[in-house]
Amino acid sequence: MNSLKRLNLSATLSVPTLDNLLLSRCCTFNQFNQILSTMLLTGFLNDGFASSRLLAFSTTSNFIPFDYSVKLFDSLDSPNGFTCNNLMKAYVQRRILDKALGVLKRLLDKGARPDHHTYPILVRGSAVAGKEFEGTELHSQVLRLGFGCDVYVVNTLINLYGVCGNMGDARKVFDGSPVLDLVSWNSILEGYVKKVDVEEARAVFEAMPERSVGASNSMIGLLGKMGFVEEACRVFSCMPEPDLISWSSLISCHVRHEMYEEALSAFQEMYRRGIVIDEVVVVSVLSACAHLRDVKVGQSVHGLVVKIGIEPFLSLMNTLIHMYSSCEEIVAAQKLFQSGYLSDQITWNSMITGYLKCGFVDRARGVFDSMPDKDVVSWSAMLSGYAQTDRFWEATLLFGDMQAGGIRPDETTLVSVVSACTRFVALDQGKWIHAYIKKNHVKVNAILGATLIDMYMKCGCVENALEVFNEMDEKGASSWNALIVGFAMNGFVEKSLETFVEMKKWVEPNGITFLGVLGACRHMGLVDEGRRYFNSMVNVHKIEPTVKHYGCLVDLLGRAGMLEEAEETIMNMPISPDAATWGALLAACRKFRNNEMGQRVGRKLIELQPNHDGFHVLLSNFLASNGNWDDVHKLRGTMAKQGVVKEPGLSSIEVSGVVHEFLAGDRTHSRIIDIEKMLDEIFRRLKMEGYAPDMNEVLYDIDDEEKESNIFRHSEKLAIAFGLIATQEATPIRVMKNLRICNDCHVAAKLISKVFDRDIVVRDRHRFHHFKKGSCSCMDYW
Repeated sequence: MNSLKRLNLSATLSVPTLDNLLLSRCCTFNQFNQILSTMLLTGFLNDGFASSRLLAFSTTSNFIPFDYSVKLFDSLDSPNGFTCNNLMKAYVQRRILDKALGVLKRLLDKGARPDHHTYPILVRGSAVAGKEFEGTELHSQVLRLGFGCDVYVVNTLINLYGVCGNMGDARKVFDGSPVLDLVSWNSILEGYVKKVDVEEARAVFEAMPERSVGASNSMIGLLGKMGFVEEACRVFSCMPEPDLISWSSLISCHVRHEMYEEALSAFQEMYRRGIVIDEVVVVSVLSACAHLRDVKVGQSVHGLVVKIGIEPFLSLMNTLIHMYSSCEEIVAAQKLFQSGYLSDQITWNSMITGYLKCGFVDRARGVFDSMPDKDVVSWSAMLSGYAQTDRFWEATLLFGDMQAGGIRPDETTLVSVVSACTRFVALDQGKWIHAYIKKNHVKVNAILGATLIDMYMKCGCVENALEVFNEMDEKGASSWNALIVGFAMNGFVEKSLETFVEMKKWVEPNGITFLGVLGACRHMGLVDEGRRYFNSMVNVHKIEPTVKHYGCLVDLLGRAGMLEEAEETIMNMPISPDAATWGALLAACRKFRNNEMGQRVGRKLIELQPNHDGFHVLLSNFLASNGNWDDVHKLRGTMAKQGVVKEPGLSSIEVSGVVHEFLAGDRTHSRIIDIEKMLDEIFRRLKMEGYAPDMNEVLYDIDDEEKESNIFRHSEKLAIAFGLIATQEATPIRVMKNLRICNDCHVAAKLISKVFDRDIVVRDRHRFHHFKKGSCSCMDYW
């Protein structure tokens, strides 16, 4: 202020003085007012250039209110083009396009002529605001006033139309311009990149007289996004000096297309060349480490982050938590999370997901309960964690809390809850959630639809599943697959194969589809059809068979008694057979009493998976069925030494929304007395129908009376007995069993459905059995 006071303003005021001595030293609002007052008193404010310099200063100074600058402009008698341009630029910077256009109208109304700077300012403002109509009006004025050949104006018009997605008009401006510079080429290219028009972008890029780094970076980003990875790499390799964005785009391209090792190699080369690294490229690299579960490289990158000082970036912190969680280094993830100086919703959700990935469900719940704010992602993650760890009741209770809190679940949340209902055959809960979906008009996309179909199919409700499918607007391969597999497991094999034929009219089948189709053939012993479908998968649809496809084929052949062909199929597989494939052959050996092959395959299985209880039990039962009790005792001794424990038979039944579970010989249920009375009544009435327990299903070396007692207390019989006393007469009894239903229970269930006139649905490890009036949907083939 003192330096201003010492100046003889009235004597020395000129444009150089204004710029160099006054405005350059002005740093307060009072100082600016002193300069303005002096210009008013001396009449210097009427100098057009001087007033434009003063307005340019006021509109760009943070200590002068913008409204004050507008009043200053309004006080000018005849603002010139320079002055108008300054105010228009200030309006555009503040995204007030209509006011900027008002200044132009005032300029034109006074008969003044805009210059070649005026329209680029306004066209750029239209582009920033996304207002194509206003931009088109300006374009008309440009042509009328003769600025259409100005390359600066042309470039802003190309950019405007490109930003608004109107590449037709952008191309007309580009092609009609007599002069094009590098900015023109970059602008038209950027428009095609934004519109994701690969062909036109390629053509422009190839025709460019000079390719800037920015143009190459745009092409790498576009090609990488659209899956043209090799072409993106070629563009990168032709760049004389790739910059940070070039490397970042290349690495991101590799990560996007699951080329994680290539991404890490590119990063190492980038670092070797001394390219400055930012948080964006590090996030991509850490994502690659997470997918590869390469914690050593991830730790090295983390060390680099600390070294170069970019650790405070929140996105980077979240990615580090995700990387350590994915690599099961949960302590490191927890340490970052608890550092506490940076966190957002993603941070909390990442920590919940990390704990869940590592199996720490209760710790995840602790973080969840501590969250200051929970979004739908938080709820979905926690619900999914409960569903995947078979904690059904916690999932349903949490879903209730979510409803009480007014959080609207999305499709991902609902998929998790419906999946939990599926795993526990909680049909009542599943139906309630389906009703919620309908009531709240939740869009049933392909994934949610497939999950609902799967739930109904696995609860034996085929008609409900079909209703969901028919009501879906968006039917993907997953929806069709759920229907095909569901029909097959419920015994509707012909319907399953008919659905496959219909599917091919709308959607291309995939590997899961053929697992369903082969499963359908397997359930009914359709050997020739199964072979034909397998060959069609390979030769017509060009799908490479997995070990699961071969396992289905082996099981199909084995169930049909073609043991030699089944074994030959295993021996000729181009991939190593897994234990499940050998297990299918062993089950067939037991069924057809092929002692020599059965023992050989059984011992092979135990070599492959020495701790698998099912294979030990299967071989033990096989030996027992052939009377080889010495070998049975030796095998069970080996199981005891190795700590292999047989998985107990477990059956569950839902009654009034509560799931009841039963083990074989269980006496812990609160209504066990009533259940045992019903068992006695069942046994009495079945004997009147000619039922005799199948003693071969009890392969222990004990007397027949004890065998009869053991076999009649199998878990599914207990569940069925409970269903008879706990449900209304017209209600189907639905039982889920964790193991394959035995022959005796299958016979008993058929007779119970007849003598008690009740529909019984049993879902075992392999398929559904719909028992009705003394027959089963599987037609005794399972």
